[in-house]
Amino acid sequence: MPAPSRDDLAAAYLDQLPFPPYPVQEEALLAWFTAEQGVLVCAPTGTGKTLIAEAALYEALHTRRKAYYTTPLIALTEQKFQEFQDAAERWGFSRNDIGLVTGNRKTNPDALVLVVVAEILLNRLLHPEGFNFEEVDAVVMDEFHSFNDPERGVVWELSLALLPKSVRLLLLSATVGNAVDFTLWLNRCHGRKVQLVQGTERKVPLHFEWVGDMILPDYLESVAQDEGDARRTPALIFCFNRNDCWTTAEQLKGKSILVDGQQKKLAAEIDQWDWSGGAGPKLKTLLMRGVGVHHAGLLPKHRRRVEDLFQRKLLSVCVCTETLAAGINLPARAVVMTTLMKGPPGKRTLVDPSTAQQIFGRAGRPQFDSRGYVVALAHEDDVKIAKWKKQIDQIPEDTRDPNLIRARKSLEKKKPTRRTTEQYWNEQQFQKLMSTPAAKLASRGDLPWRLLAYLLKLSPDVGRLRAFAKRRLLEPKPMEAANKRLTDMLVTLWSHDFIELDPPPPSPVADAASVGVTVPAAPSTERASSNSSNPAASARPGGLFDAVRPVEGLEDEFGSGLLDEETALPPESPIEETPALNAPVEVAETPTLAASATEPAAIPASQLKWFKDVAPKGVSASPPPVPDYSPRTATPKPLLDQLFTFRTIHPLYAMFLLKYMGQMDSTERIQALESVLELSPSLLPFVRAPKPEVLPQGQFATTWLNIELLQRGLATPEQLSPQEKDDTGPPKPWEERVWVLSFSDKMRLLFEAEYPGLREVRTLPVWVVGDLVQFGGDFTKYISGRDLAKQEGLIFRHCLRMVLLCGEFAEVIPDGMDAAEWRAEMRGLADLLTNSCRSVDPESTDQILENIAAADVVVGEEAASPDQPA
Repeated sequence: MPAPSRDDLAAAYLDQLPFPPYPVQEEALLAWFTAEQGVLVCAPTGTGKTLIAEAALYEALHTRRKAYYTTPLIALTEQKFQEFQDAAERWGFSRNDIGLVTGNRKTNPDALVLVVVAEILLNRLLHPEGFNFEEVDAVVMDEFHSFNDPERGVVWELSLALLPKSVRLLLLSATVGNAVDFTLWLNRCHGRKVQLVQGTERKVPLHFEWVGDMILPDYLESVAQDEGDARRTPALIFCFNRNDCWTTAEQLKGKSILVDGQQKKLAAEIDQWDWSGGAGPKLKTLLMRGVGVHHAGLLPKHRRRVEDLFQRKLLSVCVCTETLAAGINLPARAVVMTTLMKGPPGKRTLVDPSTAQQIFGRAGRPQFDSRGYVVALAHEDDVKIAKWKKQIDQIPEDTRDPNLIRARKSLEKKKPTRRTTEQYWNEQQFQKLMSTPAAKLASRGDLPWRLLAYLLKLSPDVGRLRAFAKRRLLEPKPMEAANKRLTDMLVTLWSHDFIELDPPPPSPVADAASVGVTVPAAPSTERASSNSSNPAASARPGGLFDAVRPVEGLEDEFGSGLLDEETALPPESPIEETPALNAPVEVAETPTLAASATEPAAIPASQLKWFKDVAPKGVSASPPPVPDYSPRTATPKPLLDQLFTFRTIHPLYAMFLLKYMGQMDSTERIQALESVLELSPSLLPFVRAPKPEVLPQGQFATTWLNIELLQRGLATPEQLSPQEKDDTGPPKPWEERVWVLSFSDKMRLLFEAEYPGLREVRTLPVWVVGDLVQFGGDFTKYISGRDLAKQEGLIFRHCLRMVLLCGEFAEVIPDGMDAAEWRAEMRGLADLLTNSCRSVDPESTDQILENIAAADVVVGEEAASPDQPA
């Protein structure tokens, strides 16, 4: 039976809709069924873009041709998977025709329609020998404005470059400021002609309100009791700080915001769950009053319960952070902004328009509301001033009534004022956020190191990478900087024997001579063992883990594939320069760890291979820059394969740590490992690594690392170890207090000296995992003992990321260490942490481990074979 025509499919799809499509939906649907190469749909949040996406899936099911649907978020992917299974069943197909692939989880992986995170699609494009995209008819990229993401945007950009021209695209995005320019760029630089459909109106229009004379509790109580459209609940109350979420929720606890009959139903649901331990009791008390709290500091099980209660209309308000606006679907009539300022105290700035628009878009439920309400509240100081002004304006200045005169004088004495320590916002700024144009799409960020390594494995031809760089959506100057950055990355890999460059970087003989250094005749190609120069190599005492046992399931491997010649970017292709479309993106440089520490020698990476071993200790001046250099090929060496092992950590920092791990004790290893895991800086005061008096320095630090940093001039004696206080005389006021560097800070300084110019590695001197081990792995006792109940969700995730990191390091053996002993330590630590997390949230532990593993640019989910589950 022949496949139905696209005209017939369009008519059939429109006929089966239960309601007439919104204008922008109808235009996009007609464009999809007529466009040869695809459609870009730009419309505000809340305009029903899912209905447009379903049209592509509807077509795939009828034609029996494969289709992919991608999102940037695991939670959104799983939500859409359920929705599309329901849709397939409604259309008369099997639910098994819809599949889900997120990292290690696969449901119906051979289905016609696959719902995946964006990284999975890119991973499959990088392995064409295992995945035939000639069988794929369409790719839907939802939340396509993620193209702008500084860290992950390259995933969408590379996917566009690698997709065969036969695959049609459906790009769904919030409104963007340069949609026309973007389609022109896509055509000019990637040969794809997509039809643009833009909309500015929402199904549920937004109504904006500025409230300058009421604080939040009073305002919510007043609007929660209104009838009909005047009622502003259910509402999402947005804060930009987790502690502010708790404070705001506490302010609402005593207010009457529930409607008749809601309290009884709410109590019945809440009593079904266990709320003991951590933040549970506090959260339960708030929920009983109709107030939910939702942020990353909550355990995942608590967040799910809040979501469930809110979606079932049992909660009147949910106090949340901006992360909720990015993907979780909590339908609300109103959103309330408690502040328009974001950032650390004293450095707050107006929230960026993109974030504000995402938040605004959460207001209004198409099936319930005729309009959505966006409410911004003034600062409480300004509310006091407004109330005072209202009072005093009621008394005429020229009154002759003695009582009124006394009352006015009394009010004038009590006039409230703004504080010099506070940062304020106003109605004009709110209006600016309402009218600010949408953000422009632009290429942002560099190629991630692991992805660069993958591309070099696929082909050593640097011209292909240059061709891709020239096709990026950049202005000329940022494009020039991107090309220079690519060269620097390649030279850094060459400097540490990961690749061989042809031609090699020029030798800095003259530069070395200028500082009185004799340059070796040729660079060594052997990887230097840290044992030869490390006095602590043979002394490796035990620590927290003298006895460990292995844990199963940590042997995942990473695969490789070959990019076929037709898909690759040909180096000889003529590419026009991209016109100026966007302003360059400013990237803040990572601050140094210690202001008083001597800055590492700023030696260009291209000169490092010869210069690093012969430069005098503590040299502070950089050699003159080398001339322009551009290699033709970058041939991988065996060491490059080890970079693919590391997903949770910067791969070059991982390789750096491996040189020294064998000489550390287990306490030092834990400090080095968990310092690389992302953790909110606001938690640092609670989880900072203890001072040496509490957590003594290990033998590696005292016998080698401290000495090395001192000899290189990277740190002072006062920064390396506690100094004895001179109590013989009065304190000297001119003496500055010097903080002793933590072990992870010291390792970071050494890394920056060995990899000059590579400052993208971020570390924090935290002591969470080690502290939890000292509590015997009892998560609840640790959280209670360290007063971390309000942040237990962050600690929970930190521990699970450490589990993944241990699994990665277990695959590569540090220099000078027994393989069995090393793997036993890593797996034993992972086992303890996994059991610790399961004790408080068993349902989430395995799921989060899977999700974190999936959120990677090059995913190992189909490493060995596409037919084998990971």
